Amino acid sequence: MLHTSIRSYESTTKTLAGTTKPSAIAMIRATIAESGIRNLYTGLTASILRQMTYSLVRLGSYEKMKYHMSQDGRPSSGKLLLAAMAAGGLGGVAGNPTDVLLVRMTSDSMQHPEKRYNYPNALTGLISLIRSEGIRGLTKGLGTNTVRAVVMNGSQVGSYDFFKSYLLIHPLPIINHQLHDNLLLHVIASCAAGTVATTVSAPVDVIRSRVMSQRDHAKPFDVLRHSLHEEGPRFLFKGWTPAFARLAPNTVFLFVFLEASVRPL
Repeated sequence: MLHTSIRSYESTTKTLAGTTKPSAIAMIRATIAESGIRNLYTGLTASILRQMTYSLVRLGSYEKMKYHMSQDGRPSSGKLLLAAMAAGGLGGVAGNPTDVLLVRMTSDSMQHPEKRYNYPNALTGLISLIRSEGIRGLTKGLGTNTVRAVVMNGSQVGSYDFFKSYLLIHPLPIINHQLHDNLLLHVIASCAAGTVATTVSAPVDVIRSRVMSQRDHAKPFDVLRHSLHEEGPRFLFKGWTPAFARLAPNTVFLFVFLEASVRPL
């Protein structure tokens, strides 16, 4: 919740705590003070629904592409990167409606009461979104979200395969330890991939969150220009720490379980 709330936040508004530039700690305090600890899990239903669409499509299609490219031997890193980016684009399109819901539900607490959406859960929010904005509401921020998905999947999945292949050939620096295809390798490679993905996708993720959180149909370039003018280039990496705290363990569990599922019994 925190990384989306911080990234949706603009410098021209004030938080519930009265600060103009909220940190992750300040946002946690404001959220708990207003609605209690339970509010930290706001958007959980939308997040689950998002994983069932976006993540399912991007990972499933990538593994399918990788399987076909591996028929004539191991594909190059460049081909794997292109496949990961293409799969990410498919996932971004499939998961766009749930991303809209997730951004709105998790950033609602930072809005003035009269501007809140007040979706109680993802399914009710989906119905409300269609009723108030039509099918067009489901595609809000689609272009930015698709670019973000392409960048995210390419940097996360592509870098994981790169780090895994590299560490299988080269020993770890400093300690000079050679890794094998086991749990330790998967954890190290996925941690590195999570760091790369968080950093590379941060600028697009910030703009996407701000576009989706607004009621009007703001254009990404207008949001970019306004935010650069008001906050400077540092806004592009706003919310990096909570985003990393979410994505790093997510990436580790994702690839550890994925490796376990494809490994022969």
